[in-house]
Amino acid sequence: MGYQDINFARNDLFLVTGGAGFIGSNLCEALLKKGCRVRCLDDLSTGKPGNISTFVDDPGFEFVEGDIRDFKACMKACGGVDYVLHQAAWGSVPRSIELPLPYEEINIRGTLNMLEAARVNKVKKFVYASSSSVYGDEPSLPKKEGCEGRLLSPYALTKRVNEEYGRLYTELYGLETYGLRYFNVFGKHQDPEGEYAAVIPRFIRALLKDEQPVIYGDGKQSRDFTYIENVVEANLKACKASAQAAGQAYNIAYGDREDLLNVHAELCAALGNKIDPLFEPERQGDIKHSHADISKAQELLGYNPEWSFRRGIAAAIEWYKENL
Repeated sequence: MGYQDINFARNDLFLVTGGAGFIGSNLCEALLKKGCRVRCLDDLSTGKPGNISTFVDDPGFEFVEGDIRDFKACMKACGGVDYVLHQAAWGSVPRSIELPLPYEEINIRGTLNMLEAARVNKVKKFVYASSSSVYGDEPSLPKKEGCEGRLLSPYALTKRVNEEYGRLYTELYGLETYGLRYFNVFGKHQDPEGEYAAVIPRFIRALLKDEQPVIYGDGKQSRDFTYIENVVEANLKACKASAQAAGQAYNIAYGDREDLLNVHAELCAALGNKIDPLFEPERQGDIKHSHADISKAQELLGYNPEWSFRRGIAAAIEWYKENL
């Protein structure tokens, strides 16, 4: 079962931080379709107004422009909120290596601000985005919670710190927190532009424009690519999880992996456009292989991802064809 049968009270109010971003906007849309009230907090530093344009006039939707580094803004945004889905952060391993200070301020202090604001405002559940990057150089596959390695980037460090703060806020203050370690999420609203864009939208954009997609490294690195609908399911199911499952982090993925050469071949076949990739040197801080053991999320959150890589790729291609 996905998330279609998950129900919330019609007067429940969700706060989605980073709600104008890729994952956040998909969460806002899914919640509004369920009849929930949604408040979106975003400073639009990486989020885009276009991501929320289709529902910005929905009477159940409220947009608040604000920065999670501003504790007063966090307190105001959490007023009257039942559930927080905290997605606001700066992503990208390479950019974090170039700009460690903003990552500390946004991803760590910003998350702490949100946790404290949620605690003070007596929020029921606090679900937050973590990352598969916390596994660092741990070589074993599949990746399993509790078997983390040496961190390889400031971004990964910020997510590990978020998880420790989440644990503490559950143990010390009774705030039910749930960390979701996303594995290479892709799908609609994901930006293909820019130096730090994710690999699948970059590949699709290049192939649609008859350009060579760039692969960093030899292309044999593998990822557990996870379609956005699976991530929406995980967030909503975490909101329904037991208190005993709180204070922990969970792998959120499909539970399979594809190497980049195969991703390129699959996209070429789907688009009918065979263009050889351009190989560039591998990037510092990137993990070689990523494959998730999702059994813990299945057991404690009821997570049961329905969207395979191929099903997700087909949906993503159709969206990019219409929106690029």
